[in-house]
Amino acid sequence: MAVSTAPDLAAIKAKQRATWASGDYSAVATTLPLISERLVDAADLHAGWRVLDIAGGSGNAALAAARAGCEVVCSDYVPELLIRARERAQVERLSIEIREADAENLPFEDASFDAVLSAIGVMFTADHEQAASELLRVCRPGGTIALASWTPDSFVAEMFRAVAAHVPPPAGAAAPTRWGSKEELTSLLGDGISMIAHERLIHTFRFRSADHFVDFFRNNYGPTHRAFAALDPEGQEELRADLVALVERSNRLTSARAVAIPGAYLESVAIRAE
Repeated sequence: MAVSTAPDLAAIKAKQRATWASGDYSAVATTLPLISERLVDAADLHAGWRVLDIAGGSGNAALAAARAGCEVVCSDYVPELLIRARERAQVERLSIEIREADAENLPFEDASFDAVLSAIGVMFTADHEQAASELLRVCRPGGTIALASWTPDSFVAEMFRAVAAHVPPPAGAAAPTRWGSKEELTSLLGDGISMIAHERLIHTFRFRSADHFVDFFRNNYGPTHRAFAALDPEGQEELRADLVALVERSNRLTSARAVAIPGAYLESVAIRAE
């Protein structure tokens, strides 16, 4: 009789932490601030609210909330990412609290935030159910939960699949784009919310060429950076060719060398159940 083995979530998390600490995700984040600005506006945050940005990385959502007059905590379990969030807050003269924190075990009291945000962040946790439970726990009853997540049919999901064909993800790792499915996300949050609204939006990646896109993500984006490092030179060339081909297929420009790649994501705003 076959014996089912539960995934080693601790091992998956350790690999994920090392992945996100590699490369320079803050460089990638500079291409994504519009997602966070839209999310904060959709969440209708009130000035003076206490807001938590989970898996906040270099601070896109936290800084957007601070610009809206909120009292903000930017949290992430990768300290290397939080260094840039602190630097950006200082340069922009915005007051945010920086906390190293695991999204699956948040060091905050129950119902201690008026709103909880995550822009392309919490979706990458190892234990989705635990992360969802934690973000619900720290949000006050009647508070707001606002999330932005790549969809399962997005360009980014295709890029993950292209990379996985060369370097498989850890055994048992759940697809992060689960958070970008209306049905899956609603199921994850379950009875913890009283309502939820979704909107499918497009973020456009703009680069000078397909080669420029691939080189940028190879050098800076943890998952692709680590994947290339795991391959021999021949494997690296094969992965690079597959990614260049994917970018060229996805490019909506037809009369220029530059590329504009539509990346679908799900913007979800929920109310914590009373």
